[in-house]
Amino acid sequence: MGTILDTVVIGGGAMGSAAAWALSRRGRQVTLLEQFGPGHLKGASHGATRNLNPGYHRPEYVAMLAESLALWDELEQESGQRLLTRTGIVSHGPDPVLSEIQAALSEAGIRADFLSVDAASERWSGIRFDQQVLYMPDGGQLNPEAALPVFQQLAGARGAEIRHHTKVVDLQIVDDGVRLTLDSDAGTETVTAAQAVVTAGGWTEKLLAGATSASQLRLPRLRVTQEQPVHFGIADPHAVWPGFNHYPGSGAAYKDWYSPVYGMQTPGEGIKAGWHGVGPVVDPDRRSFQPEPRQLAALQDYARRWLPGVDADSFEAISCTYTTTPDEDFVLDRIGPVVIGAGFSGHGFKFTPVIGRILADLATGTRTAPTIFSAAR
Repeated sequence: MGTILDTVVIGGGAMGSAAAWALSRRGRQVTLLEQFGPGHLKGASHGATRNLNPGYHRPEYVAMLAESLALWDELEQESGQRLLTRTGIVSHGPDPVLSEIQAALSEAGIRADFLSVDAASERWSGIRFDQQVLYMPDGGQLNPEAALPVFQQLAGARGAEIRHHTKVVDLQIVDDGVRLTLDSDAGTETVTAAQAVVTAGGWTEKLLAGATSASQLRLPRLRVTQEQPVHFGIADPHAVWPGFNHYPGSGAAYKDWYSPVYGMQTPGEGIKAGWHGVGPVVDPDRRSFQPEPRQLAALQDYARRWLPGVDADSFEAISCTYTTTPDEDFVLDRIGPVVIGAGFSGHGFKFTPVIGRILADLATGTRTAPTIFSAAR
């Protein structure tokens, strides 16, 4: 007979690590399984910067944002590690959604104020601002390279078992929970768990496809894309950089855009900028890691026009995956003994500790997730 466990978390990226942390805080026996090694570059949780962008207006996300800001502070205090640099976030462009964001954040007690283009340009000379500028000083940059080890170390200190280089090659729903076949350096083994929390990112559909009750584990379609932001060289060493988002309008000025643009400064690497969620669809096990040439050229053109503080001809390409649902809302749900967390890419990292809490709620049966995250939507 194989090993019998309580709760297995499958996938040791941001959300799986946070789920292990949240479950261990509740005294649950938890085993975290990650198919790759620490700090690997094959998924969506590597790199030194992610924007903590407060730019939401829907109530479910605003509530999660407020909780997230508090939990990141708590994690910094408990770990003694700096995880968030509060540079502020500026969102600009003609999109009317900025007014909705400002109203929703202000009502929730999260700071958000409009600045004039001239005032913003004087303060952040590396950016050319477009028509209206919303400044959110509570935002900034999170550090995944520091955060993931913190979640895992705090979970481990409370008794969680963290196993890297351990791939789940088969998941079956059985009468007493889930049966998993694992492949690791030690060989193949079978374990049974009362429940599994699946946070496998781009591998989620592959993992669940072979389950005995796969027909019951239907999710919104998960689209896995290879995204190719870049780090541009800094042309103006005196410029101060907030995190930024540029929302386009209609007309000739935006005709070559693929999507809104996001960006931030990554210390020692330059100014990170990228299109949002428009990279080529990929199999996460068969990626090129190479930039799509037309999108890269368009991003350089964007930088020449809108980012005077960078050298658009000096850059280092980055490769990561996005896993997104059609509506870009997350999947946070429980189906039988399987808890599923998926579809976070592009805007999930800021919510990591809250998502860990929600996944722990679902695993322990203490609370459900907001209905917008239902797998059956």
